[in-house]
Amino acid sequence: MTEASIEQITANLASVRSRMAAACERAGRSPDEVRLLPVSKTFGSDTVRAAHAVGIRLLGENKVQEVQQKYRETHEELPDLEWAVIGHLQTNKAKVVAQLASEFQALDSLRLAAELDKRLRNADRSLTVLVQVNSSGEESKYGLDPEQVPAFAEEIAQYDRLRVSGLMTLAVNSPDLTMVAENFTVMTELQERLRSSGAPGTWDDLSMGMSNDFELAIEHGATTVRVGTAIFGTRPGPDVWW
Repeated sequence: MTEASIEQITANLASVRSRMAAACERAGRSPDEVRLLPVSKTFGSDTVRAAHAVGIRLLGENKVQEVQQKYRETHEELPDLEWAVIGHLQTNKAKVVAQLASEFQALDSLRLAAELDKRLRNADRSLTVLVQVNSSGEESKYGLDPEQVPAFAEEIAQYDRLRVSGLMTLAVNSPDLTMVAENFTVMTELQERLRSSGAPGTWDDLSMGMSNDFELAIEHGATTVRVGTAIFGTRPGPDVWW
């Protein structure tokens, strides 16, 4: 695969940020309320270096193996670059996330929470985490049912190395924006429910929206949008909407 160049990333970033600002204006929000998380999955270390050269300091990755490899290849020269793991995590990979990641956006089980907390304690670190919610109800997607989240929030409060900051979801991958918007509404309603109930955690962050729907997500309250192809270029395979 051709690695994205500095020039391409610069132009694409400008376009994405302009679209984000326009979406914020439509929603009556400040652009400062929404964070852009560039997703570099499947791209190599040359793209990581190019991203850093244009000012990106946090990159999202789905797979632990990719985070490990890119960390090894770039950390010495780019020590200020941080990593957010945004994909499903098996408990046997929790050690890597506890050691390398600054953020984990796919917490969806107590077993994983316990393992992360143990590994973080061993590393004398803490970790910002978001609870992943299956807002579309699709069996193919990871995440908790929205109705399970309030009880889950109470349970994970015992793990003090996990800084719970909000929720994450992957909306249905559909050209029907009404269906997508319904998923986002599920998330904003859940966020408000958690806040009003005083559930442990801050619940300020709402990570939703990717390259094909981030503007709609912003209009529905997203505070983090995870954008890959619109910044780094099209990937082969079924995950091109990231």
